[in-house]
Amino acid sequence: MKIGEQTFSSRLLRWLNYILLALSAYITLFPFINVIAVSFSSSRAINAAEVFMWPIEFNVEAYLNLLKDGQLVVAMKNTVIITIIGTFLNMVFTIFAAYPLSKSRLKGRNVMLMAILFTMLFSGGLIPNFLLINSLGIVNTYWALWLPALISAYNMFVMKSFLEGLPEELEESAAIDGASDFTILWRIILPLSKPVIAALTLFYAVGWWNSYMNVLIYIRSTDKVSLMVKLYQMIDLVSPELLRSSGEGYQEMLITPEGIRAAAVVFAIVPILCVYPFLQKHFIKGVLLGSIKG
Repeated sequence: MKIGEQTFSSRLLRWLNYILLALSAYITLFPFINVIAVSFSSSRAINAAEVFMWPIEFNVEAYLNLLKDGQLVVAMKNTVIITIIGTFLNMVFTIFAAYPLSKSRLKGRNVMLMAILFTMLFSGGLIPNFLLINSLGIVNTYWALWLPALISAYNMFVMKSFLEGLPEELEESAAIDGASDFTILWRIILPLSKPVIAALTLFYAVGWWNSYMNVLIYIRSTDKVSLMVKLYQMIDLVSPELLRSSGEGYQEMLITPEGIRAAAVVFAIVPILCVYPFLQKHFIKGVLLGSIKG
């Protein structure tokens, strides 16, 4: 009887966990599902607040309005360029900064770490940054975005902490065999650092994909703006007076600002969501444990 009671209590606890997890998943996913449903619903259903979990009177007018002049495709291309090159530069400089700073034998290490930590607490401000970028002559170029953001101090400290946890014996054995510091970094450290590299790559990529303020400040050509800026400009131009005549003097609203905003959110989020599954598998640190055992 006692064993049966324990079995029943464990099953009850398991089902309670399932219910709580399902409820948490629903609360997390509902806003995104609702936005998708709104983006594919008619203006009448949106104005009547009939849209909940699935589209009502399915249509793609909001997406067609976003794509009709081709400007969004150009902005998407610009954002892909900004994200790929920016993330690559971020990871290169973050690794080259974190690797030497993870070694206690580096002279002046503590001073450099304090200087980097200082930048996390204090910044020069917007106006000095703009004056610096302007004096370098890189306004209206993507270097105005990439150069000031080559390294995130927080991400560098994350990378440094991870590298400090690697066994020193791996590097010492390679150094005895005559490997240089660059060879050790490339052939030993980086393969073992796939989990943290994948995580930081995702962090940097999401930041570049969502870049808005710096693009708004430093990029002046309309054909160079990022996706987020272009979406905001297009949403800002949407007015409720987008009407379509349907006979006998009656006019029906073709699209609503809410539909455009929902379509813009979906258009901006889906590409970066597609990248996540390819990086998720590297988050598990089994790569490091397996390599040490081998």
